[in-house]
Amino acid sequence: MEENKGQPANSWLGHRGAAAFDFRSDTMTTPTQDMLSAIQNTTLLDDVFKEDPTTMDLEAHVASLTGKEAALFVLSGTMGNQIALRSLLTQPPHGVLADHRAHIIRYESGGVASLSGAMTTTVIPSNGFYLTLEDIKSLVVLSDDDHSCPTRVISLENSLDGLIMPLDEVKRISDFARENGVWMHCDGARLWEVVASGAGSLLDFCQYFDTVSLCFSKGLGAPIGSIIVGTKPLIKHARWVRKSIGGGLRQSGVVTAAARVAVDVTFGKGPNGEGGLLRDTHAKAKRVEQLWKNLGGKMRVPVQTNMCWLDLESMDCNPSRFARLGSQVGLKLAGNRLITHYQIGEEAIQRLTSVFEKVAAERGRNKCEEDCDLSRQGPY
Repeated sequence: MEENKGQPANSWLGHRGAAAFDFRSDTMTTPTQDMLSAIQNTTLLDDVFKEDPTTMDLEAHVASLTGKEAALFVLSGTMGNQIALRSLLTQPPHGVLADHRAHIIRYESGGVASLSGAMTTTVIPSNGFYLTLEDIKSLVVLSDDDHSCPTRVISLENSLDGLIMPLDEVKRISDFARENGVWMHCDGARLWEVVASGAGSLLDFCQYFDTVSLCFSKGLGAPIGSIIVGTKPLIKHARWVRKSIGGGLRQSGVVTAAARVAVDVTFGKGPNGEGGLLRDTHAKAKRVEQLWKNLGGKMRVPVQTNMCWLDLESMDCNPSRFARLGSQVGLKLAGNRLITHYQIGEEAIQRLTSVFEKVAAERGRNKCEEDCDLSRQGPY
């Protein structure tokens, strides 16, 4: 089935666009016409010299939304995490404790080791969903014995695989960290999604962290960028680190203008994301979950935000067959993870329904012979 037939490649009419039939990730979202217009009309001054009004306004706005003193725009989520960690980790020996599935562990090219010289300790959540204080205590290193590498940062990711770490658990871990002189970092690339789910506001979550990174280019739909928030001294240091790894920007307004539209329109006004589009993406994800379950399929984990983790084995299917069925109707699928975003419309849902129905019709008929491990698309 031909995508966007009769529409030019750069059309953003309705749900048309490159991501309209792409369930692989919300990183596939493309800029809206409002974002492109903002870029066309943006300021073109130098951010290295802290002169660009569009960039400074975005940084001040997100700092205010998160209740932090300052913010720094960076080019990617990986850059945001690594600069934040490098700003917290200033004197070895030092270690970082994180969930074993965390992006900073699996998908950032060993940056914690190469940029910060830190040892990482990974923890498997005992409940299978999110880390608890008890999990943290089981592996955190607080000793000053010179044989050990002390934990200096606890890094939490929220959401992680679309699953939400509850606010009360974040508070418990943060209270413990502060009692023991340990920094707290949040990989909040999709924290917007957590807030849109109703789990708490940006202010609620960010108060428990020293640094937080948030992404503009996933579900919010901006073409480029993330942001780090924290205290003024930490952000001053972060600006230094950003420059040292080549992240200083000149006419930064061409990317920060789109990011501001993404925050205001896709997330919405205010720390709770009022008036944004993300709640609709969650409703779509719940609908996808129910369509799958209605045909007899099971889920790997419950849908809490905009990620659907299908149990393909429960329908006698595998990832390669599933992706091929999607391709036959013009959908881009990868593995058993489906992500809904604001450019996924009704036509895409209907096409996905037809794929689900085909999988159900083939159940038990050995149609899925290829063995391809695409079951987790973590880096996206």
